[in-house]
Amino acid sequence: MISIIVAYDKKRGIGKDNALCWKQSKDLSRFKQLTTGHTVVMGRKTFESIGRSLPNRRNIVITRQNLEIPQVEIINDINNIKEIQGEIFIIGGGEIYKNCLILAERIFATEIDCEIDADTYFTEINDENWTIDSKEFHNKDEKNEYNYTFINYARTR
Repeated sequence: MISIIVAYDKKRGIGKDNALCWKQSKDLSRFKQLTTGHTVVMGRKTFESIGRSLPNRRNIVITRQNLEIPQVEIINDINNIKEIQGEIFIIGGGEIYKNCLILAERIFATEIDCEIDADTYFTEINDENWTIDSKEFHNKDEKNEYNYTFINYARTR
């Protein structure tokens, strides 16, 4: 199964200058809990912003460049994702999300209650193709700078 996992602000901004614009402890914990033991697929720029392979996960980078990265598999065609066995999480960036949305069956979104000065955005979700499975609001606290909502979407058939 292919899922997208993403955090975005009220205008769907996901980052600026190849970096996240917030550190939400609960969002990071959710990301780790959902993706550990599974495959994460990301673009080259997202991998570079992380700076290393994510532990306890199969790491795959999509790029047109001829690269070799220790502990990371490289694929050059987004359609090759369909051949990967097991649970797959698309983790960014903006173009990868946009191009993989058609392949995804679920979206695990965190909507951060803020507006950042973003240069990268998450694509619009067509309400005809997706239903909300669950929605869980959380207040900001000492480890989470902003209020946030976990929203789980499922593709309608």
